[in-house]
Amino acid sequence: MQSKKVSFRSMDEYIASFPENVQKILEELRATIKSAAPEAEETISYNIPTFTLNGKYLIYFAGWKHHISIYPIPTGTESFNKQVAKYAEGKGTLKFPIDKPLPLKLITKIVKLKVAEN
Repeated sequence: MQSKKVSFRSMDEYIASFPENVQKILEELRATIKSAAPEAEETISYNIPTFTLNGKYLIYFAGWKHHISIYPIPTGTESFNKQVAKYAEGKGTLKFPIDKPLPLKLITKIVKLKVAEN
């Protein structure tokens, strides 16, 4: 039996596909990113929510069964790298458990570093 793949056309559509508790987390993440990069534009790329700035990809995020991910991790100082280490998974991915509050200050810092790189 084949499964039907869903293609999302907007961030709203993507977020609405999750249970209500995860929707709240994704909306909180979305608002945090938008606040840290107000000129960034919302889109869907690789079928996940994406923010672009100056025509370039800035940051992606995705919801999963047990965590929320953001991609890619910006280049940072040794201190920054220590802050993100407990969330780092694979090359360029941060995973935040769904059952814990999002580290919003850290996410804001990540987005601002990505804006500076952009």
